[in-house]
Amino acid sequence: MKDNPFYSLYMERTLYIIAYDIRSEKRLNRVRYFLKGYSTGGQKSVYECFLTHGELKFVTSKLRRMIFGAEDRVHIFQLDGRSRTHVLGIALQPKDPAYFYIG
Repeated sequence: MKDNPFYSLYMERTLYIIAYDIRSEKRLNRVRYFLKGYSTGGQKSVYECFLTHGELKFVTSKLRRMIFGAEDRVHIFQLDGRSRTHVLGIALQPKDPAYFYIG
């Protein structure tokens, strides 16, 4: 299956950190609710999301429509899968789950 050129494009998940600063409480709540569906962890305005290429395109497109560009900001950071993450306190290492239920 990994020999299929579409497998790497759509099936492999990459860890992204999505952070936001939303000025309006209404937009903030919409963005928070939306990102929780793709998140494996995080805190307040920072989420850890394992996304395929297609999911990243969808999330980015949806976030563009949810925010007001003149007031809000969203940062999406791609983490190198070979890098080791360091956690402190009660934080947990990010893990890519076997599946997501978005509903």
